[in-house]
Amino acid sequence: MTLSYEWAGRVGDVWAEEWRRTDLSFAGLTPHLNAAILAAAPESGRAVDIGCGAGGTSIALAAARPGLSILGIDLSESSVEAARGRAAAHPNLAFRVGDATDLGGLAVDLFCSRHGVMFFDDPIAAFARLRAAVTAEGAFVFSCFRDYALNSWAIDTVTAVTGTVPATPGTAPGPFAFADADRVRAILQASGWQGEARPIDYTLRAGEGPDAVDQALAFFSRIGPTAARLREMDDEDRDAGRQRLRGLFADHLQNGAVDFPATAWIWSCRPA
Repeated sequence: MTLSYEWAGRVGDVWAEEWRRTDLSFAGLTPHLNAAILAAAPESGRAVDIGCGAGGTSIALAAARPGLSILGIDLSESSVEAARGRAAAHPNLAFRVGDATDLGGLAVDLFCSRHGVMFFDDPIAAFARLRAAVTAEGAFVFSCFRDYALNSWAIDTVTAVTGTVPATPGTAPGPFAFADADRVRAILQASGWQGEARPIDYTLRAGEGPDAVDQALAFFSRIGPTAARLREMDDEDRDAGRQRLRGLFADHLQNGAVDFPATAWIWSCRPA
């Protein structure tokens, strides 16, 4: 479980530093998500990218819709700084630090998010606030991980570090909080949205190039549930866990890349 104050502090700082590897890990999903967002995006008006991180989704939308005003919002000041540094070529794009559900009366034609909505403490209340801000013809497109059992990267990396197969996560805020499509559909209905989910199977790339294994080890040692397990260990156990993790990545190295199967939902929603 990752809390909002962690995104505003240490966790957000790490994600800001790791945005290149994070974008690489989502590279197989990103074209599908960007296409779904673009299909819902008006030529003009306003869009808001929720949990924008270092701005990859916002930048893609800004390039495709130059007449659309786009605002990326994230709790992490470090991530917003990274996003601003990448977005200078897009005058229709701005970023700010803050809570994406607190828009101060701003009317929004499109909400979008790449894996940024699974961390709301109270998802029904958060989605209701977004519903209150969206225009009558507006839309909401977001991605989230599907079933934990189908995302072997999460299971195998934690197992390599700890020696124990992890339990399936519950619905507390976290990467797999929205894995159950029926639960998400109920949240949407309770908060004034209607939506449909499309499953996307893709390859999660943890590292590539001549140092692909080292890249994967650095990435998983800093980001996600595997990194959390490593932080909980003493130095000796952590070193042993990292060595087992390195072995796992070496086993997955093929054609210069460390890849794992992954799967996500892309939700396309409208006001109910």
